[in-house]
Amino acid sequence: MQDLLPLHLPTATIWVLVVAAFVAGCARGFSGFGGALIFVPVASALIGAKLAVPLLLIVDLVLTPGLIPKAWHNADRGNVGVMALGAVVGVPTGTYLLTHVDGVMIRWAIVAIVAGLLALLMSGWRYHGRPHTSLTAAVGMTSGLFSGAAQVGGPPVVAYWLGGAIAPLTVRANIVLYFAISSVLSVASYLVAGLLTWETVGLSLTIGPTFALGLYIGSRLFSRANEATFRRICYGLIATAAIIGLPALDGVLR
Repeated sequence: MQDLLPLHLPTATIWVLVVAAFVAGCARGFSGFGGALIFVPVASALIGAKLAVPLLLIVDLVLTPGLIPKAWHNADRGNVGVMALGAVVGVPTGTYLLTHVDGVMIRWAIVAIVAGLLALLMSGWRYHGRPHTSLTAAVGMTSGLFSGAAQVGGPPVVAYWLGGAIAPLTVRANIVLYFAISSVLSVASYLVAGLLTWETVGLSLTIGPTFALGLYIGSRLFSRANEATFRRICYGLIATAAIIGLPALDGVLR
């Protein structure tokens, strides 16, 4: 397996990345978000945020277009478009932070953001006010900032859209369509910043198949599984990933 990589990584590291990618794919396929919250803390602890974050972006961008046609049909495209306008500002700002802040500090920030967003999701808080253009764009900008810095922009969007009188099918479609647009913005921003390298592409070929398998299984579970139970499992996995990703545990776990 290592012969396929332009990076010289220990076999154990590769296997951990592969397993993390599978679990992240399951979460992403089921809910439309959550993959980065699971994968990025673990991968950043092993290979650094500047490689882990673009790595997930490449894999997700290549493997999720199959979700877009149905999302395009079911989404509130006008609302998604306004949120995407906010991301146009947020994504480059987050990318700047990723490229100019110390690697260990970025890892601490990722763990802190993931923990905070997980607390937001688990609290059950949702925005119940009437959506309006300026607030929607502000949520998009916040999500874009988190996406540019760590590809963890899902929770602000979810908390905003789940609170309104919107059918779950439409909410999921909105999420999928918005993050498709956000991913394109991230690719452009990462290319300018020099974050997309051959090392990233090579490693994406290794974890891509298991992420794809997880994505498929998660998509099937969306129509079959108990959503509340699955979300509780995802919360547990996200919390575990955040703990594993703590820089303070480098001497213990790695």
